[in-house]
Amino acid sequence: MVKSARPAIFFLAALALVMAACGAPATTAAPEPTAAPAEPNSGPVEDQLAMYAPDAVTGDIVSAGSSTVFPLSERMKQRFEEEGYTGNLTIDSIGSGAGFERFCKTGETDISNGSRAIKDSEVESCAALSPARVPVEFQVGIDALAVTVSAENDFATDVTLEELAAIFSTAANWSDVRAEWPAEPIQRFSPGTDSGTFDFFVEAVMAPANKVDDKANIEAGEKAILESANLQLSEDDNVLVQGVEGSPYAIGYFGYAYFQENQGSLKALSINSVEPNGGTAESGEYPLARPLFIYSDASIMQEKPQVASFIWFYLDNVNAEINDVGYFPVSDTKLQEGLDAWNAAMGL
Repeated sequence: MVKSARPAIFFLAALALVMAACGAPATTAAPEPTAAPAEPNSGPVEDQLAMYAPDAVTGDIVSAGSSTVFPLSERMKQRFEEEGYTGNLTIDSIGSGAGFERFCKTGETDISNGSRAIKDSEVESCAALSPARVPVEFQVGIDALAVTVSAENDFATDVTLEELAAIFSTAANWSDVRAEWPAEPIQRFSPGTDSGTFDFFVEAVMAPANKVDDKANIEAGEKAILESANLQLSEDDNVLVQGVEGSPYAIGYFGYAYFQENQGSLKALSINSVEPNGGTAESGEYPLARPLFIYSDASIMQEKPQVASFIWFYLDNVNAEINDVGYFPVSDTKLQEGLDAWNAAMGL
């Protein structure tokens, strides 16, 4: 059954407005949209709130970025449309870096999806736009980056971070990593350099194994993986899945959702003897757990009610959908931070 968020939003938001008008602070478990139009209190409470309901907003919403976040945003788009949104919501899967470029350099998008946090240099690019943009961050989930091999691979079940770095750089054959493994060339599949997944993998795996002045070095780690033999890069995770499925000597990494969707033909390796799952991802025990984000800008959200509406709907409903998509829910505390950021962006 499709859950409707509108009645709860309307009731709690109306309560907040009424209590504020009476001089008493509104207290709720989580802040609900207490929207005011350009002229405060210029109409009934219902009119003020209606602009944030999915079945009332119109106009386009343009989103782009992480291929990892893509299936989650696609699910939230489907839910948003089921609740009555009739505008045009586009979501392009182009990689986190390319998504931030569209958001911060060219100003083409309303929402940017990221499988990593936005970089300082990207924030600076946003500030240089005219009008300037100030990215507002919303964490929407947790991913356990899956390192996968073909289901036909009968020798690899667990690797250390150090072995994983060798597999994606200096090791030519599997037997170079462990002597008991086959003397067969390693076939490597990796997201492209515009991908936040690639950035995360370099930072978490490759940089610590490629130190400069005894410190983990991202540039050296990136160079090591890009210069490795038998490497195929793609911004399309489905291409990576197909590549890994095609050989027992292939290995690749991508978001957990893509592994979950293809479990019959893939198997996920444990890292440092820790399996990727919801418990180890949330606790941080799994070494390749990472947060998933969407970003927007306060001015965009205020000028385009449809964007504010979708972001609110996303935060309010994501935990009901995320496990089915293949990722793991954020804590109530993190969700609360997102709701607070929404209210702050809207000036509430």
